[in-house]
Amino acid sequence: MGDILFLAHRVPYPPNRGDKIRSYNILRYLSERHRVHLLAFGDDIADCNHAADIAHFTDSAMIIPRVKPRWLAGIQAVLQGKPVSLAAFDVREMRVAVDRMLSRYPIDTIYVFSGQMAQYLPDRPGLRIIMDFVDVDSAKFDSYACLTGGIAGWVMAREARLLADYERIVASRADASIFVSEAEAELFADRSGVTNATVVENGIDTLLFDPDGDFEPLAKAERLIVFIGQMDYRPNIDAVQWFANDILPGIQGACAGAHFAIVGRKPSEAVKALAQRKGVIVTGDVDDVRGWLAAAAVVVAPLRVARGVQNKILEAMAMARPVVATSDAANGIDHGGTIVVGDSASQFSGAVIGLLTDPDRAGEIGRAARAQVQARYGWAARLAPLDTIINPAAVPPVPMPSAVTA
Repeated sequence: MGDILFLAHRVPYPPNRGDKIRSYNILRYLSERHRVHLLAFGDDIADCNHAADIAHFTDSAMIIPRVKPRWLAGIQAVLQGKPVSLAAFDVREMRVAVDRMLSRYPIDTIYVFSGQMAQYLPDRPGLRIIMDFVDVDSAKFDSYACLTGGIAGWVMAREARLLADYERIVASRADASIFVSEAEAELFADRSGVTNATVVENGIDTLLFDPDGDFEPLAKAERLIVFIGQMDYRPNIDAVQWFANDILPGIQGACAGAHFAIVGRKPSEAVKALAQRKGVIVTGDVDDVRGWLAAAAVVVAPLRVARGVQNKILEAMAMARPVVATSDAANGIDHGGTIVVGDSASQFSGAVIGLLTDPDRAGEIGRAARAQVQARYGWAARLAPLDTIINPAAVPPVPMPSAVTA
């Protein structure tokens, strides 16, 4: 077969957030087997400086800055009758770059990572199109609309409706539509009627995320509750606000000395404000989340809007930490009963209190969680279905060793 053009809405390096972890590992996997050319957007100057890092495992790569302000994307979306999610990523330089790549290299397959990049698919016959939706974005905006009232809720409902139509059109054109979990694939099939949905799950590097690994430990902390994530991301902001406002006070009333650490880059102003609360720590960016995970008595994922597989949960499980999560956050993970689930504030606080006051049970759950991800979520095994998705006639090769994820 010919070369692969990999389109990504965010440069897949360094693999330090959920979408970049997945795109990085998929790109590495494909590059071990095919000639791959990358076109990706950079969110900032730091992103645009990673071309040399990516060149080690691609045949060519170009990173295009994405500097369009949100207000302009919103105006364009309204005038053009399209989702804001697409308008925000509609950049002329990317269209020119796609045309140049296709004219310069013998590309016969385009791997589209995330729905925003499907607008760059050329109208050329003979190209095999692999659409990695990851999860169902339109359903996420449906959830936003339910949690938001007024004009903002109307905007979210509009986005959900337009994205659903767009997803249906893109999937009908693609040779394969990939989702990160069976639940997401089934949801998409139910919502769209499209029948070409398939599953390629996320993995976790259990050699890197190892409680006995080589990382800088934190000072021992009693009753430390930890959340990790990109803290300018709406579902994460909602999650920590809900936890700090409605769940943490009950935990602190039952467990003296309980602290809640919000660990992740780019905390929004709303997240920073939570540091004024008793027992709340907002770290901002950290060099290595493993120290915080290892120090946690409990890791929480109180996500009320969650799609697909939560990498933050897999990382905590690999670090042998007990996890309390909402059912939406846990839904995409085959956790074998090792995640404690709570959906109301009282259920969630009760679950956390139970683990904080019974460290032996917490340790047992954590050890079982690590064993589960070791057996179930190695990257090589999770990405093996890509071999026949990319080239249905090929005999699957021997999987490569698991790639480092950070």
